[in-house]
Amino acid sequence: MSAVCPLCNQTFSQANIESHASSCNGENQDKSTANGSNKRKFGNDVSASPKSSKIAALFPAKKQKVDLKPEETVVVVQPPESKASKQLLQPTKQPSAPLAERMRPSDFSNYSGQVSSLGAGSMLRSLLSSTTSIPSLILWGPPGCGKTSLANIIASNSKGNAKFVKMSACVCGVAEVREVVKQAKTELSMFKRKTILFMDEVHRFNKSQQDSFLPHIESGTITFIGATTENPSFSLNNALLSRCRVITLEKLDKKAVMEILERALKKEGITIGKGDGVSTADGVGVSIANDAVEYLATVVDGDARAALNNLEMVVSTAKCEDGTKHITVSEVATAVARASIAYDKTGDQHYHMASALQKSIRGGDDSAALYWLGRMLRGGEDPTFIARRLVRCASEDVGLGDNQALPLAVAAMQGSQLLGKPECDVLLAQCAVYLARARKSHEVYQALGEVYSAIDSPGEGSLPGVPLHLRSGGGKVG
Repeated sequence: MSAVCPLCNQTFSQANIESHASSCNGENQDKSTANGSNKRKFGNDVSASPKSSKIAALFPAKKQKVDLKPEETVVVVQPPESKASKQLLQPTKQPSAPLAERMRPSDFSNYSGQVSSLGAGSMLRSLLSSTTSIPSLILWGPPGCGKTSLANIIASNSKGNAKFVKMSACVCGVAEVREVVKQAKTELSMFKRKTILFMDEVHRFNKSQQDSFLPHIESGTITFIGATTENPSFSLNNALLSRCRVITLEKLDKKAVMEILERALKKEGITIGKGDGVSTADGVGVSIANDAVEYLATVVDGDARAALNNLEMVVSTAKCEDGTKHITVSEVATAVARASIAYDKTGDQHYHMASALQKSIRGGDDSAALYWLGRMLRGGEDPTFIARRLVRCASEDVGLGDNQALPLAVAAMQGSQLLGKPECDVLLAQCAVYLARARKSHEVYQALGEVYSAIDSPGEGSLPGVPLHLRSGGGKVG
């Protein structure tokens, strides 16, 4: 009887097959078998050869390795997708996210504030509710007024019709913007779907970086939505402003912040008013007094994000304590600090309050002048800048009405430079009150303005030369 070696396909007797198999490496094939079309492949089933059952038993390890290796590779490299793995890929609001992020509205029915510009029935609200004709926008407003929430509503309304990409100028640059534009072109050409690019804190981009948006906004590749807390007239390119519509969002009033807080408390299962609270999911009953909610809405100065962060902090503190907890206004006042004074030495507040100080002096309101002076000093303004404004007021607004005002203002400026902060505050306050109470005269200021107008618009002919009797030397020749 004979047997065929499964490695080299040679035929051996039954007595010699075992000794051959122990030394065979598959290279002792005959030429006809090696070059023929019926060449056997490694790992093929050997059951077709004679005595296959006996021969297979001689090579259990090799056959097991050949059969299992592809199967193991499939299991490790390409695991089957499950419903759970698909759900993880979908963007959802995680429970670990801050309360302010979890409370972002997805439609205008839950959007509080901005009644004048985005109220029910307004043309702008109808435009933003559209899913096909959203224009490029610049959202300008203070922190916590609803800029990002408005962009979130636009993203929700345009779902299925446009791709929404959210970016922040604090952590990305032009390279990331170019990548988004590249993908937007693909979306538009292949799927006929536009891309909405939301850039938060867009004022962080310099002028050249802002230019990277211009050709793509103009061509319609992307719909641009930028959010900024700085005045767009100063922080953004005129070319970018001409391609976008600027929406000014005001600071939220107390009523709007109260609505947001009450909605958050309802969602978190916390009762408002007197009582022992209700049982929450974690077994801790928490309630909050009405005046405590009102206090939270008052101290944040129109910042809804700060209000929600403060609410989350006091509720988390109450849940950490044993038993039922009722949050009172005194506990909230102890835990929550009043919002810091909104002031930026190089931004809008810098110029707004300087203008308020000068106009209060011009109007003769000494109390208002002292108030705005205090706001500037508490905000960290440079006393030298304030002193220079007071010197200007002494000449422009008081002028010839009180000739002692200018020397007093100059003395206050010099004294502030010598004393420095904080001792110079009284000097500036004395000067501001004196200028507000002094008799006003704009005679010199107005006359100088007329002179400038006559020089800038000389009328027919050119500006006249200096008459001879007014020239140096009295007009004498030689």
